[in-house]
Parts: sequence; structure tokens; C-alpha cells
Amino acid sequence: MDHDRPIFGIALMLGFCIVAPIGDAVAKLLGTSVPIGEVVLVRFGLQALMLFPLVWISGRIWRMRGRIVWLTLLRTLLHIIGIAAMFTALRYLPLADAIAIAFVMPFFMLLLGRFVLHEEVGLRRLVACLVGFFGTLLVIQPSFATVGWPALLPVFVAINFSVFMLITRQIAKETDPIGLQAVSGVMAVALILPLLLLGSLWKLKPLEMIAPDAKEWTLLMAIGVLGTVAHLLMTWALRFAPSATLAPMQYLEIPFATILGLVIFQDLPDPLATAGIAVIMAAGLYIIMRERATAQHLAAKTAEPAPA
Repeated sequence: MDHDRPIFGIALMLGFCIVAPIGDAVAKLLGTSVPIGEVVLVRFGLQALMLFPLVWISGRIWRMRGRIVWLTLLRTLLHIIGIAAMFTALRYLPLADAIAIAFVMPFFMLLLGRFVLHEEVGLRRLVACLVGFFGTLLVIQPSFATVGWPALLPVFVAINFSVFMLITRQIAKETDPIGLQAVSGVMAVALILPLLLLGSLWKLKPLEMIAPDAKEWTLLMAIGVLGTVAHLLMTWALRFAPSATLAPMQYLEIPFATILGLVIFQDLPDPLATAGIAVIMAAGLYIIMRERATAQHLAAKTAEPAPA
């Protein structure tokens, strides 16, 4: 069985934690030379081109109907907006700061679970959310003082992807994950392309289309390939190991991003941001551990034999 190989799952998740920040670093290297709309178009276009042959060869199910189509369309729209916002944030913020701020997402997911799905959330996890938000403010403060409103974009990304994950959870059991990503890539291109055509016509700079040079094309292709590979690594990791095992590993993105930021951009978080990053990681890991303990307790309670 796939789930009998947790070490392989952990190795795949480690690969995700390395590849994902590299993709963000490449997006930051591209800078402002290519309009953000065109960057996102290439990102999703390559996702579709890479995954549909894989879906076809493996005979995976990709056709959808009814509510699944509409939820997938909404999920794709959120994905487009989230990636566009993150790539925009990376044009202004240090790599490690942008990724660390976006890691407020688990706190938003917990709150959505509590107030939207009416899931039971204990006081200690709610307190951990507040602590995590405080850590996020510590990271945002120096960046906001330097660049202004773009420092808030990763928070928007976190809220956006929290809803994205909520929708993904609703359709996960009824879709093949790789087929879902392939269809999402096609939907994204169909949504973005008309916007870019209108943007070029109306001369809206973020939505204009230009002719990239050879270096820009190389970076654009790298963004698409790395983004797609990262999602595949995460998808496959979840096939071989439970999410409770893999979730804490996602926080390895932050130190990897810090190393990349230092090596490529000579950026290091200042002392206040460093303290904030530590608080975010500690609060996030605490919530994950509490989620795991709660799940194990419920599983043990369910497994108890009924009284005679």
C-alpha cells in the first residue's frame, strides 16, 4: 500500500520544501521586467502542458461534472489570485519575510474550521493563533515601514489559500489530485488569457503582454516547472505518509528561504523579523501537534469497545 512508506513520503515533502522556495526565488529574480499577469499565465500554462500528458498516459480520471466543476473553477480562480499576490509581494519583500508572513495560513484555516465548518477548536489552539498573529506582526512591522502596503500581501495570500484549501478539502475525495491540477491549469489559462488581451488593449501595465528576452523566458519557464513540480511532490508525499506526519515539515520552507535569500539576494531578516519568524514557527508547530493529539484521542475513543 502507498501509505506504508512514510520515509519516502517525508523525502518527497522535503523535496517540496526545497523546490517551492526556489520557485519563489526565481520569481523574485525575474523582478518587474515581465508584467505579473504574463508571469502567472506562463506558470499555469506550463502546469497544463506538463500534467495533461501525465494524466493521459496514466489513464487518470480528469472529467468533472456538476458542483465539482464549479468548485474547481472557484478553486482555480483563488489559485490565480494567490500566486499573483505572492509574486507581487516578492517584488518588494525579502524572500524569507514574504514566506514567513504567508505561514499565518494555518491560523486562518483553524479559524475557518471553527467558525465556518463549526469544528471543535480548543482554547489552547485559539491562543496559539493569537500568538502566531503577534509573530506575524513582528515580521510585517519592519517590512511595512520600508515598503508600505505590499508588506500586507502575504497576509492576503494566507487568507486566500485558506479558502483555497477549504474548497480543496470539499472536493478531494471526488477528484484525482493530478487530474485536478491538470484541469486547473487549463481553466487558469482560459481565465487569464482574455484578461491579458484586454490589458494590452487598454494598456494596463500589470496585465499587458510583452515579448520576453531569452533570460526572461528562461526564468519564466523555471517558475512554471518548479511550481508544478512542487505541487506534484506535495501531492505524492500525501499518498505515502499521513498529513499529520508531513505538516510540521512544511515549516522547513522558512529556513530554506532564509538561506536562498542570503545566498542570492544578500537578504537576512532583521532581529525583530527573526523573532517574529521564530514565534510563527513555534505557534504553528504547536497547533499541528495539538491537531495530531486531538485526532489520536478521537481515534482511540472510537476504537474503544462498546460496554457490554
